[in-house]
Amino acid sequence: MNDLTSQKSKYTVPHVSQWSAFIHAKCPRCRLGSTFTGAMYGFKVQKMKEVCDVCALKFEREPGYFYVSMFVSYAMNVAEIISLGVAAYVLGLDIIYENLWYFVAIIFSGVLLFSPLNYRYSRMVLLYWLSPGLHYDPSRIKNN
Repeated sequence: MNDLTSQKSKYTVPHVSQWSAFIHAKCPRCRLGSTFTGAMYGFKVQKMKEVCDVCALKFEREPGYFYVSMFVSYAMNVAEIISLGVAAYVLGLDIIYENLWYFVAIIFSGVLLFSPLNYRYSRMVLLYWLSPGLHYDPSRIKNN
């Protein structure tokens, strides 16, 4: 009985919630392997890995798979632009012609600031919620 319990605990997989794995950009199948190399904001460019180190999931499921993430990124950009415009208005920037370039500068700088976030999370939205047949499967985790 003691050997059996030690074998079970040897292969126990830690439970990671879907939201936690999504926020930390982990693999959607095992929720343990990283999908990106490098930090979101940093001097090294973030790149997406081709294969998960833990469960060997190939992230680009077919050629051109991540072109769909451009539509998700577009929706995120629109939401950010509207939010920045409303925030600028609420914080005291009147909507008049003389303030047009202030709005343009605020929105343009916001789009540049959020672009690494949009890149990462548009791909994560595609992998987690818009990919049919891709679900959490802890049995695929390689036991070393």
